[in-house]
Amino acid sequence: MIKVGITGGIGSGKSIVCEIFRKLGISIYNADTRAKVITNEDADIRNQLIAKFGDAIFKNNQLNRSLLAQIIFKDKLALEFVNSIIHPAVRIDFYKWCKQHETESYVIEEAALLFESGGYKEMDQMITVFAPEMLRIKRVNLRDNLSTKQIQDRMNNQWPEHEKLQRANFVIYNDEKQSVIEQVLKLNENLTNLRLAKPKTLHQ
Repeated sequence: MIKVGITGGIGSGKSIVCEIFRKLGISIYNADTRAKVITNEDADIRNQLIAKFGDAIFKNNQLNRSLLAQIIFKDKLALEFVNSIIHPAVRIDFYKWCKQHETESYVIEEAALLFESGGYKEMDQMITVFAPEMLRIKRVNLRDNLSTKQIQDRMNNQWPEHEKLQRANFVIYNDEKQSVIEQVLKLNENLTNLRLAKPKTLHQ
C-alpha cells in the first residue's frame, strides 16, 4: 500500500480534491477531522490544554476552537505547544487506520500542516493543491466569514507555497483555469500504477 499525502494552503481546495478521490473509491484519512475527535476524547491532551490555557479552552465538554484559534494564530509558541501534543497522537491514529486499509493500492492522508508537522516524511508520495493567494483569501472569506487579516495570520503559520510546490511529487492546480477533475483522474491512474518499490524522494 502506498501512503499519499495531500496538503495545500488554507483555501487551496484540498477538501474538494479529496472528495473527487473519494468518489473514485480511494480511502481518505482526514487528519484535521481526526485531530478534533482525538482532542475531545484523549484525557491527557485535554488536561494539558486546560493546564496551559485554562478551563475556558473547553466549552460544553468540547474544545473551544474559536478561542484556541485566537490564541495560536497570534502566538507561535502556543501553536508549537498545541502541535507538539496533538500531532504525535494523530500519527499513531493514522497508522492504526492504515492497517485497516493495507490491502488497497494506495490511501490518502489529507492534512493542512502535513509539511509543517514533518508528517510528509512518512508518506510515499506528496500532492500539493495550489491556488493563487488572492483566490484563496476570497474563498476563505466567503466560507468562514474571516477578515483578510485573520486569513493572512493563518497563512503566515503555514509554509510558503513555493516550498510546498518544491517538495511535492505532484501538483494539482485549483486556480479556476484548469479542470481539477481531469487532473485527479490522471493522478489516480499514475498512483494506481506506482510500485511500492519506487524510491522515496521527500527525505532530503
